[in-house]
Amino acid sequence: MVVTATEFKTNFGKYLDMLLSEDIFITRKGKVVAKVVNPNVSAVDTISGMLAGKLPEEYDARSIREERLNKYALDD
Repeated sequence: MVVTATEFKTNFGKYLDMLLSEDIFITRKGKVVAKVVNPNVSAVDTISGMLAGKLPEEYDARSIREERLNKYALDD
């Protein structure tokens, strides 16, 4: 969800509740200045959810993580 800084400040409690289900992008003068995320959701789960249905089925959270770790292991 995208909201203005003024809207976010005015309805802070409402947006805290919304964080349970989605990230919030805060704008000022039409430009995104902040992203508020739920700290209880891992980045891998968030990315996996965003990519669901867009990647072949063999890619899941574990395979994405393993591929990323292997990349860094090869760079040593």
